[in-house]
Amino acid sequence: MAWMEIGGFILHPGALDADAQAALVGEVLAAAETAPFYAPVTPWGKPMSVQQTSLGPLGWITDRSGYRYADRHPVTGRPWAPMPRRLLELWTRYADPDRPPDSCLVNLYRGEARMGLHTDSDEADLNAPVLGVSLGDTAVFRLGGPDRKDPTRTVRLASGDINLLTGAARHAHHGVDRILAGSSRLIPGGGRINLTLRRAQP
Repeated sequence: MAWMEIGGFILHPGALDADAQAALVGEVLAAAETAPFYAPVTPWGKPMSVQQTSLGPLGWITDRSGYRYADRHPVTGRPWAPMPRRLLELWTRYADPDRPPDSCLVNLYRGEARMGLHTDSDEADLNAPVLGVSLGDTAVFRLGGPDRKDPTRTVRLASGDINLLTGAARHAHHGVDRILAGSSRLIPGGGRINLTLRRAQP
């Protein structure tokens, strides 16, 4: 399968076929019935434009207390839904076969939702890979460097694409400028779901 690499950012376009994408969306939406999407707020009180939930033992959360991982949904107070087996298989294939992920952040983008430039820096091992799975509408993904002021470039992430942050890219600023609404019919009601698998604990 054709793939590309930019300084440790590895893209596997079309890694999931249509059937695999549909099956994964079904599993994620079923899990969201137990651990529903909610509107997160930054430590500065600003609502994020995406809706979020998580899968697995730990979920990444943000509120006025800061950024962190938690073992329970911040709204329901219940444990997160289990991570689907097919996600664990993708991690084993593309990321790290020796250490399974313990967190999968689920971001739902609709309308004008976006994600500002940031680094993934709340994990115990900041060199552990981060794996992303794109489902639904295409995203205009922006990738920079370790300094927020470093030059950036954009890459389009389409439904079924898998990307990996490793090496230097693991410490790079990245975000989503926008989604291309209507570019996919995969998500009921439209939009994009991004799954971010991480190893949060040592």
